[in-house]
Amino acid sequence: MESFLPILNAIDSFLWGAPLIVLLVGTGILLTVRLSLIQVVRLPQALRLILRAKSRGLGDISSFKALCVALAATIGTGNIVGVATAVKVGGPGAIFWMWTAAFFGMATKYAEGLLAVKYRETDARGEIAGGPMYYIRRGMGEKYRPLAAFFAAATVLVAFFGIGTFPQVNAIVDSVELSFGVPRLYTDIALTLVIAAITIGGLKSIAAVAARVIPFMAALYVVICLGIILAHLGEIPGAIALILDGAFTGTAAAGGFAGSTVMMAMKNGIARGVFSNESGLGSAPIAAAAAKTNEPAEQGLVSMTGTFIDTIIICSMTGLVLVLTGAWNGDTAGAAMTGAAFTSFYGTVGGALLTVSLALFAFTTILGWNYYGERAVVYLAGRGGILPYRVVFIVLIALGAFLKLEAIWILADIVNGLMAIPNLIALLALSGVVVRETRKYMEKQD
Repeated sequence: MESFLPILNAIDSFLWGAPLIVLLVGTGILLTVRLSLIQVVRLPQALRLILRAKSRGLGDISSFKALCVALAATIGTGNIVGVATAVKVGGPGAIFWMWTAAFFGMATKYAEGLLAVKYRETDARGEIAGGPMYYIRRGMGEKYRPLAAFFAAATVLVAFFGIGTFPQVNAIVDSVELSFGVPRLYTDIALTLVIAAITIGGLKSIAAVAARVIPFMAALYVVICLGIILAHLGEIPGAIALILDGAFTGTAAAGGFAGSTVMMAMKNGIARGVFSNESGLGSAPIAAAAAKTNEPAEQGLVSMTGTFIDTIIICSMTGLVLVLTGAWNGDTAGAAMTGAAFTSFYGTVGGALLTVSLALFAFTTILGWNYYGERAVVYLAGRGGILPYRVVFIVLIALGAFLKLEAIWILADIVNGLMAIPNLIALLALSGVVVRETRKYMEKQD
């Protein structure tokens, strides 16, 4: 893999250049304007719907469980390792661009959830099938079927080689080895067996695990981070100033930090933000489509909260912890950087707490992406493709512990970009549908 790094870097730089960043953020800005700041005006309503949405209508699981499956896939190593990676390369300013991507990404995620429910189908077995491949084909028309197939193929690639496997497995085995001295091979074997056992049960099995684990792990991580933040309460204004300054002027070299430009901060913040919250990627609507609801806009609102919880809350806490403790300008990177921040405050217990959080985050992400990839395979090859897909997925989980970190993140970025492009095209093409459906729903509510 190391020998391919120059090639992977070149592809990544091209794919995540200005055009894709403009397309990604621009789509969010357009939807924000056309939907009249829905991520601000309707956020309280959206947060209430998480637990109060009526599970009535077509669907396989409740709106809450659909959100948990989506959060299972989004709340992962991006929240811990991804933020640290962004800050290591782009400086504290990367956190601001992560926030920016998340703010406009909330409108994007809303549109994805709405379209997923509006254009979903019921397959021959009575199971719900939905996501960007369906709203591309059904919403934009049959002539765009190749674009839908491209999205589905890219989804399988992300599940296999991006967010779904390698970064998660690598993060788990690394942290367990560092904290508890367990050999990478042992952790990898145990993880592979557990994943295999759960994924065989399909969506309902994954949703049941996610609904139990997600609230606990999110609360645990927030409490751990809050302890550090509250202890540095007086330093928060200075940390915010450092983030804002780095976002628009770059960050000078300090300690083990090599320095960064504004473009480095922007690129890494947005790319890692997308990796974490997946707004614009088109993954979450695959889960949203399965929700028991007759109101596309209602599921859009529930979906929107995923980006808020993932980035605005959890990623922000990681970023603040890194800046407040000074870990960002040390010699460590990735999970080790976040670990250094935790241990500087909690001592050795901090490393153990981080390991537990990281393992839970990464574990649920693997489950979520297993489901996304499976639905994409069903779209491309029918139900006959499920078993071969699961076998390959489990094999890749087993291999994921032995790849170099840098190569993993670059590969993940590339396949993420390939997945985002057709989805963003669809969101722009169907933005009028999103606006009309939203107005119909809001008129009934108001």
